[in-house]
Amino acid sequence: METIVLIVHVLIALAIIGLIMLQQGKGADAGASFGGGASQTVFGASGSGNVLSHATAILATLFFITSLGLAWLATKNATVDVNDGIPSVEMIEAQQSEVPTVDEEDSDIPSVGDEDPRA
Repeated sequence: METIVLIVHVLIALAIIGLIMLQQGKGADAGASFGGGASQTVFGASGSGNVLSHATAILATLFFITSLGLAWLATKNATVDVNDGIPSVEMIEAQQSEVPTVDEEDSDIPSVGDEDPRA
């Protein structure tokens, strides 16, 4: 289900990009007033803004719906482990039992109460 929604989401995104690239900017009307009126022959005298604007709005709405659907599916399928990364008590005890202890008699490190060996 998530794969289908993701594929539809990507296709809608590509369609939105294509529709936005087809639309004319505000500066295109100024060029048409100086004799470049051939751009209106495809969509009629009203121009392409109305049809493409509505299609873009519909696709944008579908894009947001699929975005929310993907977010809902992601949270539904997510698993949370509360103890993720926290070692268990048994693991800590096992590690502590493996640590070698140092006998004070065999140690070369002077104790706090010992006199200075350099003296």
